[in-house]
Amino acid sequence: VVQHVEQFVVLRRVDGGADVADAYIASHAVAGDVVITADIPLAAILVPNRIYVIDPRGELYTEESIGERLSVRNFMEGLRGSGVETGGHGTYGARDKQQFANALDRVLAKALRA
Repeated sequence: VVQHVEQFVVLRRVDGGADVADAYIASHAVAGDVVITADIPLAAILVPNRIYVIDPRGELYTEESIGERLSVRNFMEGLRGSGVETGGHGTYGARDKQQFANALDRVLAKALRA
């Protein structure tokens, strides 16, 4: 199902299943697209292809930062797999929303200029 929400926003529905949406995004995103995701492995696939990727808290993943973020994510997943309680992000609050809005504004402006 493809639905054009706005001139630059398209909503797509894919079949259910593990990583089906990620595979679709990875295979259809092109340089200059903007993707919002908290999925670091997906971001690690997209960033080298010059796709702008930000997380819901406003962090822009870059060529310089994505390798470290993926390493930390994999390390933490290993700890959780061995039974270590690792915690997680705090509550998503007003500051997070503002940081996300600011990051999205910057990324969209950069994408439109490119």
